[in-house]
Amino acid sequence: MEKFQVSLKKVVDDSYEICIGEQLADQMINDLMSGLVGNVKKFAVITDSTVKPLYADPVWECFRELGCQSDLFVIPAGEEHKTREEKARIEDEMLEKGYRRDCCVVAIGGGVVTDLAGFLAGTFARGVPFVNYATTLLSAADASIGGKTAVDTPLATNLIGLFYQPKKVYIDLDAWKTLPKRQVISGMAETIKHACLADREFFCYLEENMEKILALDPECCHEIAKNNCRIKYEVVMQDERESGLREVLNLGHTVGRAVETVSDYQLMHGEAVAIGLAAACVLSVQAGILPAEEAKRVCLLLEKAGLPVTVPSYVDTDVLLKKLYTDKKVRDGRLRFVLPEQIGRIHQVADNDFGFPVTEEQAKSAILAIS
Repeated sequence: MEKFQVSLKKVVDDSYEICIGEQLADQMINDLMSGLVGNVKKFAVITDSTVKPLYADPVWECFRELGCQSDLFVIPAGEEHKTREEKARIEDEMLEKGYRRDCCVVAIGGGVVTDLAGFLAGTFARGVPFVNYATTLLSAADASIGGKTAVDTPLATNLIGLFYQPKKVYIDLDAWKTLPKRQVISGMAETIKHACLADREFFCYLEENMEKILALDPECCHEIAKNNCRIKYEVVMQDERESGLREVLNLGHTVGRAVETVSDYQLMHGEAVAIGLAAACVLSVQAGILPAEEAKRVCLLLEKAGLPVTVPSYVDTDVLLKKLYTDKKVRDGRLRFVLPEQIGRIHQVADNDFGFPVTEEQAKSAILAIS
């Protein structure tokens, strides 16, 4: 018998820049034409049906005017379209149009677009470069940063995907002005989540400035975009692949993702996360971890932002409980929740472990408390 040792040790630098500002499309195009992704001159612009006429069409037309090969690939707007089927459809269309390894994916849109496009870029031709152009507060706060890419399935959300980092992220604050009020409000859930898990001072800032934030005051928009990026990258830099610490970013998502799916996406992602954050606070109080007055402050801030903190009456509690078991933090069939210890700090269960074990009865009690 012969044996061969295949040595594949390597150091990879996946660092990238986040650019926050207004009207950044020209900046992105200039970066791409100036070598951000090498000598690539083929750009697959992936967007959704809502963002296409607002931001994707002008970018696509500019690439073509510059003599590049560029095509638009459009998915219907909505979380329910972040699927393997949509990913496969776009991949087939890209292959038909001659895209191979010498291309770059340009994701223009919210979290659905950046999640799906990033996953596609990571698997197409075994990996091609991509950039994110975030057009929503929600994607600016969460999905466009950190390299977690995925699609949803009927059985679970975000469990089919990979870690794949963009070459650069552009957060266009002007795009927020085009958002319906409900989307702006939805985006605040991830922002409040970040404050709850890592920055008490930022939480106080949100309490004091919520009206100005919802009115899209420019100074406030810059402040929350900057702090969202800072909090998330400080976690991701320490734990890129979610081996421990990065789990804290799932605060509110155990119930949140489940109720989003069970609602058949009548709830927007941020609305569902707000409900999940309220449930996590209830669980933490019941476990003797979070002071009740701290939990009340969190829920009051969510409500001040216009977010829900109760499970809708049309959601079946038993179905919701069953859905909790599709959460990626489940270990050996047992539910695990990320719980706040106080505003600005997450409860640590053990060394590099932030998943608090919860029985189904405890989870049900928390859900009923906010139903």
